[in-house]
This record gives sequence, structure tokens and C-alpha cells, in this order.
Amino acid sequence: MVRKKIDNRIRVLIENGVATGHRSMFVVVGDKGRDQVVILHHMLSKAVVKARPSVLWCYKKELGFSSNRKKRMRKIQKKIKSGTLDVSEDDPFELFIAATNIRYCYYSETHKILGNTYGMCVLQDFESITPNLLARTVETVEGGGAVVILLRSMDSLRQLYTMTMDVHARYRTEAHQDVVGRFNERFILSLASCPVCMVVDDELNILPLSSHILNIEAVPKRTQEDALTPNEQELKELKESLQDTQPVGALINCSKTLDQAKALLKFVDAISEKKLRSTVCMTAARGRGKSAALGLAMATAVAFGYSNIFVTAPSPENLRTLFEFVFKGFDALDYQEHMDYDLVQSTNPEFNKAVVRVNIYREHRQTIQYIHPGDSQKLSQAELVVIDEAAAIPLPLVKNLLGPYLVFMSSTINGYEGTGRSLSLKLIYQLRQQNATFGTGSKSDSKMAASGGSKTEGNTVTGRTLHEVSLNESIRYSMGDHVEKWLNELLCLDVMSVPRISSGCPVPESCDLYYVNRDTLFSYHKASEIFLQRLMSIYVSAHYKNTPNDLQLLSDAPAHHIFCLLGPVNPAQNSLPEILCVVQICFEGEISKQTIINSLSRGQRASGDMIPWTVSQQFQDNDFPRLSGARVIRIATHPDYQGMGYGSRSLELLQDYFEGKFPNLSDSREESKVKTVEEEAVGLLEEVIAPKKNLPPLLSKLTERPAEKLDYLGVSFGLTASLLKFWKKAGYLPVYLRQTTTFGSGFFPCVLTSSRPLHHHWH
Repeated sequence: MVRKKIDNRIRVLIENGVATGHRSMFVVVGDKGRDQVVILHHMLSKAVVKARPSVLWCYKKELGFSSNRKKRMRKIQKKIKSGTLDVSEDDPFELFIAATNIRYCYYSETHKILGNTYGMCVLQDFESITPNLLARTVETVEGGGAVVILLRSMDSLRQLYTMTMDVHARYRTEAHQDVVGRFNERFILSLASCPVCMVVDDELNILPLSSHILNIEAVPKRTQEDALTPNEQELKELKESLQDTQPVGALINCSKTLDQAKALLKFVDAISEKKLRSTVCMTAARGRGKSAALGLAMATAVAFGYSNIFVTAPSPENLRTLFEFVFKGFDALDYQEHMDYDLVQSTNPEFNKAVVRVNIYREHRQTIQYIHPGDSQKLSQAELVVIDEAAAIPLPLVKNLLGPYLVFMSSTINGYEGTGRSLSLKLIYQLRQQNATFGTGSKSDSKMAASGGSKTEGNTVTGRTLHEVSLNESIRYSMGDHVEKWLNELLCLDVMSVPRISSGCPVPESCDLYYVNRDTLFSYHKASEIFLQRLMSIYVSAHYKNTPNDLQLLSDAPAHHIFCLLGPVNPAQNSLPEILCVVQICFEGEISKQTIINSLSRGQRASGDMIPWTVSQQFQDNDFPRLSGARVIRIATHPDYQGMGYGSRSLELLQDYFEGKFPNLSDSREESKVKTVEEEAVGLLEEVIAPKKNLPPLLSKLTERPAEKLDYLGVSFGLTASLLKFWKKAGYLPVYLRQTTTFGSGFFPCVLTSSRPLHHHWH
């Protein structure tokens, strides 16, 4: 076997990550990539001063090798006993599999690894990766660990631009088959902007895409003096100052970060006040220790003598971490299991023996009881109600859980499931609005909340007091992690604050609707990225629920299109215009008669084409799906300008556009064709990848783009009085209302279509 010297910069990158507590990332191109995982893991093992890092290995269906460790260990032990083991001859990959703690996981089962922590994450079968899976798996890697993405052999990284992803099958409809892989292109281009990402081939040669890392230098290792960061030092001092204050002193020692300790102190303040009708709301990104803080807060409530504590979450399984820290809190308070408390596990096989009740009888009878989010009527005797992952519970159910008792709730504001900001926007906004007569929070309040403090909004009309806490510091890795920053920018996860519009508030009648070119929007140019982040921030702020997968749907789905409402544009202006409203539509219908008959006779329907199939099944109409229509997927207005007529103006202009009221002034109709990647004679080691040039304009006036020939405009949403009023005012009439609610929103889905006919004789 020929030995080859490995580029020293790979080792430096891994050791820098270990020294700073940050993660590093490797993209390995080639069929022998899995053999390089062994070398990368060996380097990582030598760099960390602890046990061999555990590995999370995610794949689609076929692993490509046997994962039976016991069988491998028996073979190796047999060779050791017989004296025939030769490390130089034996396959290093076989030894790696046998000696390393590896958790193999299907992509379809990655929800099971949430909350776990690994030293390395390996992602194979790139065609099955979705934005949700990427965020979910990368988040499990600890500081100093490594993320490895394996790609198959290819002559050019540009081949990924046209790779057919598994999810693309769901994006195709009968009338729209051509998927353009804009997401993959943006993904590859983004790797060049991540300072800790190295793209290598399967012999660990660094590719030109990682030219930013060529001059990497080793970070000096921490000395005893600077071993603690300022936050760690402050946390240490806080723990020491509270040593004599019990029970808080014992419990605060369980806190991992300063933010978590401050949040626990805020919970303790609320518990010690023993005020009814008080709410403490904790929001943070994934992996900040929210569930742990809630668990320690519940242990504190028990120590303060609270008798009836109820906890709720979408499923008892979601409370595993929370109860784990309740018991850690009990250990810190010297509670003994079976002597001071007993726990009851669920007998329901679906809940996987999750804890559903804790009976405490040290001083007097106290209980911690899990209840289903819909069982708010059982809270009549409650003293404290804890709602974990409240954003994943329908808003009406969360409102019903509020009552004359102390309420703690936590919510993920961004992350893999991207639960959106329904909770933080709607519920907390309403709690604040009820208190509008007492004055609103100031900027200093919000700064205090962001630093882990809280802001109190005073008594509401219903007598509730609201405290807000947010956690910023990650539990698994140090602040300033470059992989987290890269992932947040790639998936637009961290677009919490919508930039305020400086140009004022234009009259809706003076605003115009523009068509957004998706090729340019997802091209990874600087200006396009700023516009995309603004667009997604409005989405996240205005819509009920978002997931990272929505971004791939927006970029790749052939039937989807984006329009933006902008104020009057000054020709001399060099900066990007401000977005007032975003409209996302998708074209539906044009389904062949044979497909309709086959689907209705079998009771099946393809993905997409929601309104045609719904109306066809409801009214037994075989002709409606043959019509061509457009469904408004989302209409999102800038949060500072909602209720001012911008949404109505956007719909009015969209209707006029498809009615043919905007004459087409362009020279010729440009057919949108999928551009094939040109084969070049340049190999992987010489290939330079950069954003495309000569792209069409990002924004086009409606007069510059001919409208599609449509028969109707429609919309589907969860029915509320305000939404129905808005759409009826825009001239839409209900044609279908489902009799059951959806779990995600708790509302009844309905379908409306425009009452104004789309005359297409002008075509």
C-alpha cells in the first residue's frame, strides 16, 4: 500500500476547531470518500483530550457495508489470539467500524436523534438530503467536532447543479415537469464563503473551491489564564455568589451557560413571587438548553412547595430532556428516588416508556403530571403549567392553557423544524397589546431580553404579567461558530429581525407589483442574497409556519413563482428597493382526462394541484382539473405595514395581470429552458466555481413579462374571521370548507376562488 502525505492544513483545521470549541466541515468528492472518514476521525481523536468521538452516520437506504460490530470484533479478537492481526494489512475502515461508537440512522428517522450530541456527523447519499435534514443533523455535532458530507465521483462540481434530488419528484406536476436545481447551486457556492469548510477529493487533495482556506494558520492553544471566556467567568462568579442561597445555589450549578443561568433565575423570581396569572416566555434557537432550563425550574417549584404542576408538549417523548433535568435538579437537592419521589412511565407503546407523572412526598404530596395540549379543562387545580415547544402546538390550544396560575412556556424561534414565529408573534403580541394602555416595551427592554434578561410588560387587561427571556448561547459549541453562521445564511434560518423601511409609507395606489426572477434570486450574488434574506424575513414574520424545506420548494419547484410589491422606485437609486409585500403563487391544473379518471377511480391523487383535485373530488367534476389556474400559496406583508392595504393592492395587481390588463412590451417571449451544464476539459483539482454572470434582472415589471393563460385564481388557508374578511374583500368566494381541523393550526381548511373571471381571449 502506497503511503501518501496528507495536507497539513486538514489537521490544522481540525485542531483549530477543537481549540476554539467550533465545528469544522468537510465535503469529500469521490466514491472512496468513506475511507477518508477514517483518517479525519483519527485526526479528530488525536486532537481532542477525551474519549474517541462518537459518530452519527446518516444514509438513505443502503449503507454500503456491514454495520455489525459484534461480528467484526469477534473476527479481530480471533486474529489477535492467533497472532495473525497485521494493522498495516488489515482494512483501516474495518478497524474504524469495530472500534468506534457509531449511530447509524436512516434520513427518514433523523427525528429520533434530536437532542443527542455526537463528535462527528457523516452524511452520505447527497440526493436524499433536504434543508430540514441538513439542519437537523448538523445541529447534533458538538464544538470541536466535524461534519462530513460524502459525494459520489464526478468530473465537475457543477454536475450537482443538475442532479435530480429525491424531493424533486414531489415538485413535479403533470403540466410542470422541468425542475431547475437552484438550491444545489447555491449550496455549492455557499461552501466557498464558510471559513471552516474544506472541499476535498477522495485522496484528501484540497479543491480550488476551498481556496479561502489555503493560508490557514494554527490557533494558539488556551493557557490556564485565558481558559475561561468572559461569559464562563461570569457564570462561575454567579454560581459562587449563590452557593449559600438554597435551593437556587444547588440548582444553578446544573446550568451550562450564562444565558441558561439567567433564565433559571427569572423562573425562580416568578416562582418565589407566587403570583397567579403570570407568564414567563422563553424563546431561543435550537440547542440553547430551553428544555433543561424548564426542567430545573420545575425542580425549583417543587422545592418552593408547589403541589400541582402540569407539563404539556406535542408528545410525551418530547419531554425526555425536560424530565431528565427535573431529576438532575432533584439529585442536586438530595431527593432520593423511591424514598422522596416515584416516577410513572407511559404504558402506551407509541410513547416509548416516556415519563408522564412524578409523585413527590418528601414534605407533602406534590405531583408533576403530563397532560395532552387539548386537555385544558383538567387544569382547574393547577398552580404551575409548563408548555414545552409551544410553537408546535396549535395557537387556540395554547390560549386555552393560559389561566389563573403561573405559566412557563418555551418556543423554538428558528432551527431545523423552523416552527415559525406564530407563538412569539401572535400570542405574545396579543399579551402585549392587551397591556397597551400601560405602555409598551422600549429598545432597552428588548436588548435586556436578548442578553438573557427579561422584560416585564406589566399587568394585562386580564391581569396577566408577561416576562420574556431569550437564550443566545449554544450548549454544544462556543459562540461564533462558523458552521452555524453558514447554515443560518444558507437556509435563511436567522432572519428574525425584519429591517425597518427607511423610505416611509407610500400610498398603496402608487406601488407596483414586480416579478422576481428565481435564477437571479438564488444565484448567490451579494445583492441577490440581501434581497433573499429580506424576502424570507417577511415570510417568517408574517406566515403561520415555515420550515427550511420551504426554501428549496421556492427555489426548485417549476410551478412556483414570486411577485413583490415595491414602492415608487427612484431611477437614480443604487440600493435595492424595500419590499412591502411578497406573493408566492403556484400554477395548477391542465391535468389530462385519463389522469383524472385513473385518480378518481382509485381514490389517489398526485402531489401538487391542490385546488383542482379538492374541487373535483368534492363536486365529482371531471372537467375542472383540466382548467388552468393559479393558487396563492402565501401573501406576506412587512410586519410594520400590515393592515394598510398593501396585501389588497398586490392581489388587485395580480388579478389585473392575469386578466391581461398589462400590455406586454417585451420584444419576444423568452422560453424558460433548463440549462445543461457544459462539459469542460478541466478536472476537479483545477475547476474554479463562481456565481453565474450575465443573469437576467432580479425584478421585472409586469409589462416586461407576458402573463400565463389562466382560467381562475384561488387560495386555500385555515379559516379565521379576519382572513375570510380579507379574501372576501378581495373578491374571493368560498367553494369548499373541510369539516375537520388540521393539527398544525387548529383551524378548518377552506378553498376560495376569485369571483372575477379571467378573460383570456386577449391571448
